[in-house]
Amino acid sequence: MVKEEIAGDMNNDAAVTGSGKRMTGKKKRGRRDKRKCSKTRRSKDGTWTKKNSASHFGYKLHTSQGTDIPLIREFIVTTASLHDSQIDLGIPGIPNYRDRGYFGSGTRGIDSTMDKASRNHPLSVDQVRRNRRMTRKRSPGERPCSVIKRVFNGGHVFVTMIRRIRVKAMFSCLGYNLLTLFSMKKSGKVT
Repeated sequence: MVKEEIAGDMNNDAAVTGSGKRMTGKKKRGRRDKRKCSKTRRSKDGTWTKKNSASHFGYKLHTSQGTDIPLIREFIVTTASLHDSQIDLGIPGIPNYRDRGYFGSGTRGIDSTMDKASRNHPLSVDQVRRNRRMTRKRSPGERPCSVIKRVFNGGHVFVTMIRRIRVKAMFSCLGYNLLTLFSMKKSGKVT
């Protein structure tokens, strides 16, 4: 299963000082010049994207996990503007359950992408039923992103280079796998 998550540092520069007074033009220019020379908190690798009519700056975490044991087996970190169809985490000969964002793109594995309606071509009843069956198989794939975002606070990153974000994502995925193994051992699924 493949799932992505947007993560980024949402920094907005304001023209208001800590006392609540507006800055003069001379102060603004001085600060602007100082910011250009100094190291920035804003990532130079991150890009903007829109999701549900809201703009997000940052990166996406694409994960692949098995249907038998829900552990993250592979991950890729990309910039936020890269479309989902450009990423393929499929394994040859194994079904790759993907959501509608991957519709129309090929995969290395067996293509099990959900069908997507297009203008003047609504989904047939069979396609809707197929999507519902696939949703049941895909739903455990939503859990890693949820746990990484809520438990490990992975929704925001405070590092500014993509290679550092990959390291942060690697530790988040490792933490998720350890948490999942502990919960599976506690429930008796793994010895």
